Amino acid sequence: MGSLIRCLSIGVRLATKVRRRTRLEHRAFSSCTSNQLTFTCRCSGLVRFQQFHVSASLSQEIVPFKLSDIGEGIKEVTVKEWFIKEGDKVAQFDQICEVQSDKASVTITSRYDGVVRKIHYQIDEIALVGTPLVDIELLGTGKSSGDRLEEVQETDAIQVGRPIESLRLPSEQALGSKALATPAVRRIASEFQIDLKDVEGTGKDGRVLKEDILNHVNSKSESPRVQTSPAKSADIPLVSASATTKIVPAAVKRLPPVTTNVPDRREPLKGYTKGMIKTMTAANSIPHFGYCDEVNMGELVALRNQLKKSSADYGVKLTFMPFFIKAASVALTQFPIVNSSLDVASETILYKGSHNIGLAMDTKIGLIVPNVKNVQQLSILEIAAELNRLQEVGLKGSLKTEDITGGTFTLSNIGSIGGTYMKPVIMPPEVAIGAIGKIQVLPRFDSNGNVVRSQMLNVSWSADHRILDGATMARFSNLWKSYLENPASLLLYLK
Repeated sequence: MGSLIRCLSIGVRLATKVRRRTRLEHRAFSSCTSNQLTFTCRCSGLVRFQQFHVSASLSQEIVPFKLSDIGEGIKEVTVKEWFIKEGDKVAQFDQICEVQSDKASVTITSRYDGVVRKIHYQIDEIALVGTPLVDIELLGTGKSSGDRLEEVQETDAIQVGRPIESLRLPSEQALGSKALATPAVRRIASEFQIDLKDVEGTGKDGRVLKEDILNHVNSKSESPRVQTSPAKSADIPLVSASATTKIVPAAVKRLPPVTTNVPDRREPLKGYTKGMIKTMTAANSIPHFGYCDEVNMGELVALRNQLKKSSADYGVKLTFMPFFIKAASVALTQFPIVNSSLDVASETILYKGSHNIGLAMDTKIGLIVPNVKNVQQLSILEIAAELNRLQEVGLKGSLKTEDITGGTFTLSNIGSIGGTYMKPVIMPPEVAIGAIGKIQVLPRFDSNGNVVRSQMLNVSWSADHRILDGATMARFSNLWKSYLENPASLLLYLK
């Protein structure tokens, strides 16, 4: 009896040591839920073994990562791309997803270190501000609820085992790797329905580039040429032909009937389309009036041709638009009422100090109007560089909120798609907008009454008739026109 008591005492001490060891290993093996320990004792010639169950209960904190307010009164966004998947490990400032509001695209980054446990939205679903985007299990916050040492079973043993077996713990699961790529490249891959893991990256550290995606698409689209004999290329037997022989094809396969019935489909309003609806609905409350004129572009065309090479040396593509924008800014200095906004509630007019001139841009995701900030402080080359940047990110759908907010005056270049005249719609809270048509070669009379070949451009203005009248708009247009017809005069105002 004494021997049995001593054996049990030894077992309890061993179990206590295991318990201490289990506590030490909780952090390293957070996924450990149960472990078994077997030890033997010998008493009065009887060999027995005791099996104990050691369990470590570990609870990790899971927090909802909510969509925070991204400004500009935005209440909902459309999820455009996920950069993570369930089970991925994320750190602070890692990219979570890209969302698009009715104003701009925004990349959401993580505020936590942890593991993504749940994604709440699919691509193109609408997420509300303040609702969870993902659930993240935080790392290093597990709280032990106590270790338990329980006797599971006691059985007779045929052979004497080792005094104690080692603790069996599961190995840590490796997290899946993720292809390196920028959000723009991921968007292109999504459009072509390509998994980035299938693309071999040629960039630094194996980063997938835009060229890698395009090369992958081209390689998939190239199909091998199949050589077939004439007799096997169709299910039609060959018949020798002569002047009196009629060739009658046999077993001709019939094509399936072509249907022209296309079913209706319904799509939710989202992104820039939803924003345009709000803006145009607000514009409907503005009493518009129009004013049109034409501009002789001969001197400006010659000047631009001289400056194109110099601007290219700076890596800037020089179009006519920087001249249009700069001329508008100089004219706005003389007519500040055109660069104002009306506050009906307070019955006041706000004269804007900055000339943030917008450019209506047609993209695959709809009409967007980014603006060049503080044009009054920029040279034509600086305006051209900023336009190049806005057009590049605009075509990718990656404009930031600051790029498309704060505009004070807008120009729309319909000439780039072949338009001549248009009745543009004012972008509230602005009070005027101009639509610029294409340059046409037309006959005109010179100062001596001779018919000459002239490069003419048409412009269409719309203005808010509540605070602007026709005479003011005509004078503004004439001044803007004079700077374009005599571009050397702009040198007096360049800073």
